[in-house]
Amino acid sequence: MIMAFFRVLVLSSLVSLASGFGMVGVNYGQLGNDLPPPAESVRLVRTKLNAWHIKIYDANPGILAALNGTGLRVTIMVPNGVIDAISKDQSFADRWVRSNVRPFYPGTMIRHVLVGNEVISSTGKATWLNLVPAMYRMRRALVRNSMWKVMVGTTLSMDMLSSSYPPSSGSFRPDIVEPVMAPMLRFLRQTKSFLFLDVYPYFAWAADPTHIHLDYALFASDNITVVDPGTGLVYRNLFDQMVDAVIFASAKLGYPDVRIYIAETGWPNSGDYNQIGANINNAATYNRNAIKKFNAHPPIGTPARPGLSLPSFIFALYNENQKPGPGTERHFGLLYPDGSSIYDVDLSGKTSQSDYAKKPPPKPEPHKGKKIWCVAAKTREVDRAALEAALSYACSQGEGTCDAIQPGNPCFEGQPLAQIASYAFSSYWAKFSGVGATCRFDGVATQTTKDPSYGRCEFPSVTL
Repeated sequence: MIMAFFRVLVLSSLVSLASGFGMVGVNYGQLGNDLPPPAESVRLVRTKLNAWHIKIYDANPGILAALNGTGLRVTIMVPNGVIDAISKDQSFADRWVRSNVRPFYPGTMIRHVLVGNEVISSTGKATWLNLVPAMYRMRRALVRNSMWKVMVGTTLSMDMLSSSYPPSSGSFRPDIVEPVMAPMLRFLRQTKSFLFLDVYPYFAWAADPTHIHLDYALFASDNITVVDPGTGLVYRNLFDQMVDAVIFASAKLGYPDVRIYIAETGWPNSGDYNQIGANINNAATYNRNAIKKFNAHPPIGTPARPGLSLPSFIFALYNENQKPGPGTERHFGLLYPDGSSIYDVDLSGKTSQSDYAKKPPPKPEPHKGKKIWCVAAKTREVDRAALEAALSYACSQGEGTCDAIQPGNPCFEGQPLAQIASYAFSSYWAKFSGVGATCRFDGVATQTTKDPSYGRCEFPSVTL
C-alpha cells in the first residue's frame, strides 16, 4: 500500500511552478564547435521547441544577455571548480553573484542557481564535503542581493544510490548519507528548493536489455508492469521506478516531502556501432512520451507521489560534437547544429502524439553486417603509459586474449606498441563484446572498418 507520508504534497502539487507556463524546458549545452550563436539558439528554443524554461551549464554572459526580456525561466550553474572556494569564503560567493547574476537579473529571469553539476559523480571527496556549505553561502549571497526568489540546488545522478530496485529499497550510498545527503535535504527543505536529478532510463535499459523491455523504458506500453513487493505499487515505466527510488531513499532520512526537479532526461538519437537502441525513432518516442507525462493536467506524478508536478529539462538542445565519451554522449540533441530538427518535438505539450509527423525510421547503419575492429587511436593525446595500461588490462582478462602477441609469435615480433595494443584491443572486444565489453579503453581505442591485419597476423573482429 502507498505510505501515508507520500500523500503530503498532493494538494500543493496541483499548483504549477509558474502559472500559465509549461513544465518542460531544455538543457543548452555548449560543447560543440559548430553551434549557432546565443541569440539564434534562444530564438530556436522559443520558436522551434516552444519552451519556456532553459538550463545552461555555467553563467555564460553572452547567453544570459540573449535571454534578457525573452520571458524564458532560466537555470544557471556554478562551476564545480569554484565550489571549494565558495564553501570557505562568503565574500567569494558574494563576488560570484555580483559578477554572474546581478548584472542580468531580473531582466533575465534567473530562477535557479545550481551549485555544481553531478558533484558526487565527478569530483573528489573533499569537494563533496564542501558542497552543502557552498549551497548555504550561495543562498546567503543571493539574499544579500535581494534575490529572494532565486532557489539554490545542485544536480545529482543515479549513482548516488546504493540500492534502487525495487524502488522501496532505495537508499543512498553509505559514504554520502551523513556528510552530504542528510544536510543537503535539510537545506532544500529549509529553503523550499528542489532535489535536481539526472534520470536516464536509456542507460539502465542498455545495461540490461534482456530483463528490461524496451517499451517499458520508452514510456511506450501500459501493458508491461512491475510490482514493488515492498509497497504493492505498480510501475508502468522505468523512469518512475528510478525517481521513486530516490524518493524512498530521501524518506528514509526523514525527508519524504522533498520536491523533485528533473535536471536532465532524454534518449540518444545515435551512437557508436555497439551502442544498442540509440536511434532517432527511439529518441522521438521517449522524449515525446516524457513531455506528455510532464505536461499532463492534472499532474500524473509517480506511483509513490501520485498527482505531483514534475518540472523537467530535456537533454539536450543540440548534438554536441566535442563532448567526450562514447558516441551517445554527442547525440542527445533535439536539433542539429544548423538549427534543423532531428525529429519534431513540442516542449509545451500542446502537440498531441497523433499530430506529430510520422516518426522517421531508424538511421541507416552503413556498417551493418560488416566486420569492425578495435584499434589504438591515432592521436597525440594517447601517451605510451596510457596505451601500456590499456594493453595490460585487455590481456589480464584471460581466455587467450593476448596469446598471439606473446614474444616469439608473429603478431608480436618487430611490431610497434600501437600495433600490439591494437591486436589486444580487437581480441578483447571480439571475445567479450557479447557480455557488454566496449571498444573504449579510457579513450585510447577506436573502432574501424579497415582490417588492420598484416602478413601472417590476422586480427579478430566483431560483426555488427
